[in-house]
Amino acid sequence: MRNRFFEQVLQVVRRIPPGKVATYGQVARILGKPRGARTVGWALHSMPEGSDVPWQRVINARGIITLDAHGPGGAIQRALLEAEGIVFDEQGRIDLEVYGWAGLDLAERDQLLGSSNIL
Repeated sequence: MRNRFFEQVLQVVRRIPPGKVATYGQVARILGKPRGARTVGWALHSMPEGSDVPWQRVINARGIITLDAHGPGGAIQRALLEAEGIVFDEQGRIDLEVYGWAGLDLAERDQLLGSSNIL
């Protein structure tokens, strides 16, 4: 059974709309865990195959795919993001000013996750 934080990560990632990306750290901060970026990555890595969570929309703080960009995972992630209209620059970066997700406001976060014991 997954822990509560992992489940909350998946709930937040489901809210990232097509054509937008969030960073691992951004997801962690939404959940009140500003140092939890790696744990967000572990939560996404632990998802069962065939999950409906749009994992491809979570990237690193530099706007780069964290999976091996030249390996199959990175190629899949890039193709999925490009299919949503996200453009990569020559260095393989995504402009977070253009494609970055604004996140959840407090009311949305509380509604989605419940207000108890998140912060």
